[in-house]
Amino acid sequence: MLGINDLKIGTTIEYKGEPYQVLSSRHVKLGRGGAIRQTKLKNLATGNVIKQNFKGNNKFSKIELPKTKAQFLYCEGSRFHFMDQKSYEQFSFNKESLRNKTNFLKEGMEVEIINFNNQPINIELPPKTALEVKRAPPNIRGNTAQGGSKQIVLETGAKVTVPLFIKEGDRIKINTKTGEYVERV
Repeated sequence: MLGINDLKIGTTIEYKGEPYQVLSSRHVKLGRGGAIRQTKLKNLATGNVIKQNFKGNNKFSKIELPKTKAQFLYCEGSRFHFMDQKSYEQFSFNKESLRNKTNFLKEGMEVEIINFNNQPINIELPPKTALEVKRAPPNIRGNTAQGGSKQIVLETGAKVTVPLFIKEGDRIKINTKTGEYVERV
């Protein structure tokens, strides 16, 4: 069991029956009262972030969330379907639970599935992925002494800001955590 002093950034705990990761943790000493731990916790199943204060007598279970490899199969409406690469079991997530990760999902892509109590709860994308540019405005000549950027649309429908030299048909690498352009492939 963990106490409030064990709530370090990155620690994964079970709180109210759900898996949470500690995003921030701060010890606060109140005037006449006892000390508390102010935290910001991310629900790993839903992606929601909550602020929570804990008192000295609170206890937590540290949990390990095993990851397995899976392949993204297809999207049907707001459901995204995956297949576990070992058991060939298929499962799906709704768009709300995956949030902005859907912007970079491409059919056939390999992802890691985060499991809690032997059930898939979310996905983890590779750090970078290569995608094709579907729509890009033409380059603008002139005032480019400071570089320049434009917004393009990728094959997944995501909009990304890129340098002016990127054109339709190019393949570019995207940082899946930040959604930023990395390089042309």
